[in-house]
Amino acid sequence: MNDMSRAFLDQSLPSVDHAASPDGPRLPRLLIFDVNETLSDMSPMAGHFANVGAPAHFATSWFAGVLRDGFALTSVDASDSFARIAAESLRGGLHGVPLNRGLEEAVSHIMHGFSGLPVHADVPDGIRALSDLGIRLVTLSNGSASVAEALFDRAGIRHYFECLLTVEDAGRWKPAPEAYAYALQQCGVDPEDAMLVAVHPWDTDGASRAGLATAWLNRTGGPYPAYFTAPDLRTSSLSDLADQLR
Repeated sequence: MNDMSRAFLDQSLPSVDHAASPDGPRLPRLLIFDVNETLSDMSPMAGHFANVGAPAHFATSWFAGVLRDGFALTSVDASDSFARIAAESLRGGLHGVPLNRGLEEAVSHIMHGFSGLPVHADVPDGIRALSDLGIRLVTLSNGSASVAEALFDRAGIRHYFECLLTVEDAGRWKPAPEAYAYALQQCGVDPEDAMLVAVHPWDTDGASRAGLATAWLNRTGGPYPAYFTAPDLRTSSLSDLADQLR
């Protein structure tokens, strides 16, 4: 992270208890969206594993491992791209698996799966509804901006987003506070004027600790882990989030 970003972090991450207000967080000026699994439907990735002869359920553990290794690098003040970690993790995870093609071809096929993912069914209408509230919309992904760009182009919603940000430019993966500070700096917004929208409790917790309001998008109906900071809002869809903010 550059010196300017570090200085912004030092000045802009107060201790904020959004949930202390009985009315919840105020209407944010900026919504920051996570991308992978929050907006993109990653369930088709299982089919790409099956296509190369690997068990379909490997997709879930592989993605969790990619996040784990990205977090591990961040914890020692290092970083690498999502694509590189994902491909290297595949090489390790598929080693010794009886594939129906060569290892490198299998890795390429699975990685190419990101280029055809859809958004979740609620995303197009939800993004339009949130945009209609006059709130600025951006993304902050641990993945690449180009993947988000193609995802939104396919869904016809790219024009609703002011910019697509990636932690690759921040130098630290979420949930490190520097990642959120980078997004705030790029958008010229203070933490108390921003809200993160994410399906991942670890991302929700990280943003809350960085001073942002948070909305946890619960797509599975499961419980929120008690060891993480509770979200300010809980929602089952982006349209529901728009209704709550309205």
